[in-house]
Amino acid sequence: MDDDPGRDSDLDLDPDPGPGPVAIEEVLVPVDGSDESMAALEYAVAIAERYSARVHALYVLDEDLVQGVAAGTTGDDEVAARSERFMDAARERTPEDISLTHSTAYGFSPARKARHPGSVIADAADDAAVDFIVIPRESGNASQEKTLSRAAEYVLQYADQPVLST
Repeated sequence: MDDDPGRDSDLDLDPDPGPGPVAIEEVLVPVDGSDESMAALEYAVAIAERYSARVHALYVLDEDLVQGVAAGTTGDDEVAARSERFMDAARERTPEDISLTHSTAYGFSPARKARHPGSVIADAADDAAVDFIVIPRESGNASQEKTLSRAAEYVLQYADQPVLST
């Protein structure tokens, strides 16, 4: 019998309570090929490891690239090659037991002025039913920096999911 009347002897304290009430199955990480987006992807992978979740990288095309594709000065093959090079590097940094998938999205539209990179990311998160978003706030490339900075601000304000801005 415990002599301390203020102590509940039936209380079982688990030193490792596990993930707790948060359930994360899918993490979305918008990327642009920059070092900063690779760092964000590494954060997403760390979260996925902790919660046994999957990671989906959304390669967001910046305005210059979208305009180049629309004008025919940048080919779809070039865009795909950029994305694949980044994803190859990402796969090398991702443990084999973490599922890493990716897709590409136009952050801008020459035909739809209301299209915003942040709304593209928030919509993708909703469409894919992700539980968490990790987004780089800055990028090393001036055009991409503008894209991801604008996107990060929007996503932080309007996403329904929890957001980590790196």
